[in-house]
Amino acid sequence: MTLTTRRSFLLSGAAAVAALHAAPKISKEDDQFLDDLSRRCFQYIWDFSDPDTGMTRGRAKADGTPYDPNRADIGSIAVTGFGLAGMCIGAERGWVKPDEARTRVRNSLRFFADHAIHEHGWFFHWMNVKDGRRTGVLENSEKKSELSSIDTALLMGGILAAKGYFQKDAEIQKLATKIYERMDFQWMLNGDPRLLSHGWTPETGFLTARWAKYSEFTIIYLLGIGSPTHGIDPESWYAWERPENIYGTYKYVGLSPLFTHQYSHVFVDYRKRPEKRGTKIDWFENSVTATRANRQLCIDLAKEIPGYNENIWGITSSNSATGYKAWGGPPRKSNIDGTVVPCAAAGSLMLAPDICVPALKAMKQQFGDKIYGKYGFTDAFHPTKDWASADVLGLDTGITLLSAENLRTGNLWKWFMRNPEIPRAMEKAGM
Repeated sequence: MTLTTRRSFLLSGAAAVAALHAAPKISKEDDQFLDDLSRRCFQYIWDFSDPDTGMTRGRAKADGTPYDPNRADIGSIAVTGFGLAGMCIGAERGWVKPDEARTRVRNSLRFFADHAIHEHGWFFHWMNVKDGRRTGVLENSEKKSELSSIDTALLMGGILAAKGYFQKDAEIQKLATKIYERMDFQWMLNGDPRLLSHGWTPETGFLTARWAKYSEFTIIYLLGIGSPTHGIDPESWYAWERPENIYGTYKYVGLSPLFTHQYSHVFVDYRKRPEKRGTKIDWFENSVTATRANRQLCIDLAKEIPGYNENIWGITSSNSATGYKAWGGPPRKSNIDGTVVPCAAAGSLMLAPDICVPALKAMKQQFGDKIYGKYGFTDAFHPTKDWASADVLGLDTGITLLSAENLRTGNLWKWFMRNPEIPRAMEKAGM
């Protein structure tokens, strides 16, 4: 009998469940470090979220100086989802007055419920934070953003987390329910019985790509299966491919960058909920393995790319000295040049704290204010070249804040999972 099994045997009922789901213990020193990092990440959300619409800007200068006017007011709905969850953290920890956070959340839900442009309940990826206009990544982009299923789902993650936190606020409850129940998952199937589309544009209709191979999308399918108004077949959960990835001793599902093992998982509590069918995948442990494999790849690459080591590691989509790169691994991408992306480790704090906390502390200790400033870590840096991104990204600060909170308290998981549609969807999907 293992220690965990024996402990569960000695406990019973709710006590046993609580013990199995308890957050890992971390040292006082590590908690102080995470508190400082989390406060900085929260400050990004507070400073760069519009107080009236609740939309959070996608990026900003690491030193807090004004951004390019052509990009300064571009908001991301996915970052806004992280931001809404972050507001709950800030209120709970007393970093802002609870009523101030509540007001911002309420304003945001009013905006998305009654004013933001939508189609069948789905929102555009990029919008102007002040008035909700559809934009591209720049204000003057000829190509405007798509109606995004994954970004809307991550926004919904933050909305439902806020609903789970502000349980006594009747208006927040009503607005969150309205936004969720309006999402038409049947429409987003676009004729397919089970696989959801990536999105839609007014100009060309539905995008041809579907969420058909494991990626960051698992929250979309659970929201769809759990929807009380426009639900999809629970078999949709098993309709998408699960590509096997083997790297050394690590074996797991997923061939895409590390963030795909983090974004849905920061909301959905997959712990101790393995699938009961097929290969019976434990999605929490799958993400733990993916994190460890990412670190091992960097350690192995150190033989040819100096700078990586057991604590200076992490590759996921980011900026680089030569522009944006959708890199990651395993498998190794040919364009990996030694750049380190702090949010690779930071986004996995809730998954593998034993390797992620030392990594982040080492980065801060060795590179100091070159990479660690007012809003936490910069997007990316190169440890052996004189380069660090001048930008902080909302996705980075958001996933860092939420993952750190789940490690420290499990609160984000608790607040999101209070919405009965999600546990019900997991049961329907056989977890």
